[in-house]
Amino acid sequence: MTRPASDVVVLFAARGARLFAYGFLSVVLALYLDAVGLSARAIGLVLTLALAGDAAVSLLITTSADRLGRRRMLIAGAALMAVGGIAFASTESALWIAVIATIGVFSPSGHEVGPFLSIEQASLSQLVRSDRRTHVFARYVLVGAFATAAGALAGGVAADALQRRGMGALGSYRVLLWAYAAFGLLLLGMFLRLSPDIETRSPARAGSRFGLHRSRRPVLRLSALFALDSFGGGFVIQSLMALWFHRRFGFDLASLGALFFAANLVAGVSALFAARIAARIGLVNTMVVTHLPSNVLLCAVPLMPSAGLAVGVLLVRFCISQMDVPTRQSYTMAIVDPDERSAAAGITGIARSVGASISPAMSGVLMGTPALAGVPFFIAGGLKIVYDLLVYRGFRSVKPPEE
Repeated sequence: MTRPASDVVVLFAARGARLFAYGFLSVVLALYLDAVGLSARAIGLVLTLALAGDAAVSLLITTSADRLGRRRMLIAGAALMAVGGIAFASTESALWIAVIATIGVFSPSGHEVGPFLSIEQASLSQLVRSDRRTHVFARYVLVGAFATAAGALAGGVAADALQRRGMGALGSYRVLLWAYAAFGLLLLGMFLRLSPDIETRSPARAGSRFGLHRSRRPVLRLSALFALDSFGGGFVIQSLMALWFHRRFGFDLASLGALFFAANLVAGVSALFAARIAARIGLVNTMVVTHLPSNVLLCAVPLMPSAGLAVGVLLVRFCISQMDVPTRQSYTMAIVDPDERSAAAGITGIARSVGASISPAMSGVLMGTPALAGVPFFIAGGLKIVYDLLVYRGFRSVKPPEE
């Protein structure tokens, strides 16, 4: 096996391990905060701080990764994940929880946070041919979705099993937080195996700002749109959705784990079809055509009169909701220069984190009022539909080289 191929394997393995940890954390994180004694409003605030902190960490690391070394920055991110998990599991103080959530790397949504995705995207784009990029990204998304699904199932089942054996709810959640820290250490070991082949071969250009030069304007436009999409999605991140199903329909931990296992599984499989569709109709068209109807379905979830119907609509929604992810990632890498890739992926990722960091606190307030608990689904779906229309209007004429 050649060295670049070995690096691809490591990056895929790291993606799987990380998303498995994010998956089980997302199922229990809001429940852990609830068990500690935080109100729904305070839980929303902590999740907002976690996402805002992830954005700040990502800004610092990804915009300097091409200059200081991608491998070094990945190792730094893994260390923050491990230290954050250890600290979170070691306190019940609301103040310290808020501080740790801001500094550490946590994923309340079960999806990518922190600097990892951006640097890995840039590295993969360098290691594979451009005509294979979207297909590789689709498989990269698939690995993450499967890992998130397995993690959600494992987290729910593990916490439920510990409680059935006599451990208190708080103690069972804390066990998973320690496991989360262990996965941070596992990632650190994986990143140590990466070779210099993942590093950018182009020296930093004069006049670049935050790692961008020629592509600054389109990247900033995309960032603004991605922030809008994530702001909408932040109203229904997986932790809050788990809390909603728990309160609305009485779902226990095992049921929540099974639900999000199935949801992430179908989302991951759909990513493979995204590459085929994009080859026929283009990356931007695929982003919009698959994403828009999924947001209509999102609005329909709280309108369902029974748990079965709500779960059914949610699963149908997940069948198409993530097909824009590999196409979006591939499109961003395609329209920028190679030495801008870490920065472009980082800045657009940070915009998504910032957008998503604001809305959980608002959603927490709404969910704290039973009569308004379903409103976050309507807000999320509506904002995401606006995003789809603006992406199509602004970028349908901006073609990547392979199109």
